Amino acid sequence: MNTVIRVEKLSKQYRLGLVNSGTMRDDFTRWWNNIRGKENPLLKIGETNDRTQKGESNYVWALKDINFEVQQGDVLGIIGRNGAGKSTLLKILSKVTAPTTGIIKTKGRIASLLEVGTGFHPELTGRENIFLNGAILGMRRQEIKNKFDEIVAFAGIERYIDTPVKRYSSGMYVRLAFAVAAHLESEILIIDEVLAVGDVEFQKKCLGKMKDVSTKEGRTVLFVSHNIQAVSALCNKGILLANGLSSEVEDIKEIINTYLDSFQQNQMLLLKDTQQIIWHGIKNVNTYTPYDDITISFAFYSAHEFTQPVFIDFAISNSKEEMIIHSRSEFINKSFTIFKDTNYEVEYKIQKPYLAPGDYSLTIYFYTSDGPFYWAEKIKVFRISALGKDNMAHYLKGIKSVIVPEFNILIN
Repeated sequence: MNTVIRVEKLSKQYRLGLVNSGTMRDDFTRWWNNIRGKENPLLKIGETNDRTQKGESNYVWALKDINFEVQQGDVLGIIGRNGAGKSTLLKILSKVTAPTTGIIKTKGRIASLLEVGTGFHPELTGRENIFLNGAILGMRRQEIKNKFDEIVAFAGIERYIDTPVKRYSSGMYVRLAFAVAAHLESEILIIDEVLAVGDVEFQKKCLGKMKDVSTKEGRTVLFVSHNIQAVSALCNKGILLANGLSSEVEDIKEIINTYLDSFQQNQMLLLKDTQQIIWHGIKNVNTYTPYDDITISFAFYSAHEFTQPVFIDFAISNSKEEMIIHSRSEFINKSFTIFKDTNYEVEYKIQKPYLAPGDYSLTIYFYTSDGPFYWAEKIKVFRISALGKDNMAHYLKGIKSVIVPEFNILIN
């Protein structure tokens, strides 16, 4: 296999609250040892990067002893909770920041999209920024010209291409930035969660382009996202980050299953028995055709008041217990307030998911920033009926639609 990225014992330490060592002498000592290739003598042991716990040290390991390899043509999904170290890892791989310790070896040019506006000069126009980014990647002017029309067409902002990008909306910024990163000639493409800024149609377009550059062009893609459905559809390999520590590179389905299982902790199982949430069940189990909108309604009673915002995690599985749809109210920044001694009803809507005929079940997690506090799993929620021959053409015509979940919560 052709290894294009090798990471060995990679660690990144931050000092909380300060941007330097505190004294000129310490800064000089750090610099002197660095240029001689020696370890920083002031390096503290530090603590694990657990954002939910108050620590005793001012030093924290955002990443600790990360080791993995990525082969040419792989699409590697990097998943984990907020604060796990995903963005820090991508910044180090993109050479935006340097590691504290460890070695990174890459083969080929790297194009990255880490946040809105990465690599763009706000005073330059979209056209000028395209040529600037191509020059940074080492491309000749004629090579960039050959790709220019394709980039503008993909971004869909031709009318504003000669406008300074500081006047772009965040969505326009991302459209152009992704088009530049994906179309210019780099061997490695690194994409962070920034695609969530774009609309649904553009997100689908980007995912298709990333799949094309890996399968058809043999380029390597590193993709960070909280959208598990997108990660599952796009990636073939994955790693899981937790508190700055990483798993081995494994098949993406194994990584996703491990990630979802991490929510099922002993604390959650114990809390399920405390009667904080009393499950009333699904209101009705319906039968749908493959091209119907699907609505799932369920009710519960809360015997406890939650002071933190509450989110709900939905996972739909088929009869083989394979998860096929996963979404969270957190993905669309929708949280709920749950009061004591109150009945609630939740509606979960999916626009034309075009599922195969069969029975489907739902697993639901209620959680706050402290973690899950209740769950109900494998509840039969609906059935998809078989299609007749007359309806098959209609089904196949719409099969490329995008799943767009909607959430609504009612207080009774």
